[in-house]
Amino acid sequence: MPKKILDTPSGPAPLGPYSVATEANGLVFISGMIAIDPATGRAVPGGVEPQTEQIMRNIGAVLADVGLCYDDIVKTTIFVTDMGNFPRVNDIYGSYVGEAKPARATVEVSALPGGFVVEIATIAAR
Repeated sequence: MPKKILDTPSGPAPLGPYSVATEANGLVFISGMIAIDPATGRAVPGGVEPQTEQIMRNIGAVLADVGLCYDDIVKTTIFVTDMGNFPRVNDIYGSYVGEAKPARATVEVSALPGGFVVEIATIAAR
């Protein structure tokens, strides 16, 4: 199956030369999400908790746009600028993925675009 760019009107618009979501061979790849409110196109104010909440809502909206849900997530990669924030990110993230826990990697990075403190990339399966 060739790569297909997916329509994701409920998620934030891409901020650069990339697609929010693509699909190939039954896997849906969602680009790294930062805390942009899709209704305003603006950054969500506050620290790690409101950013993580917005990111998880954005991921849910994109999944819904393509006919999937949190249970369909098979892998995530979480990027944080301070591993000390990881317990708070983990709690919020866990409240969204529930019992269908996907595989995951978490890495600390020196910086993220726009001064954000967390970013989450997602892979889901049909």
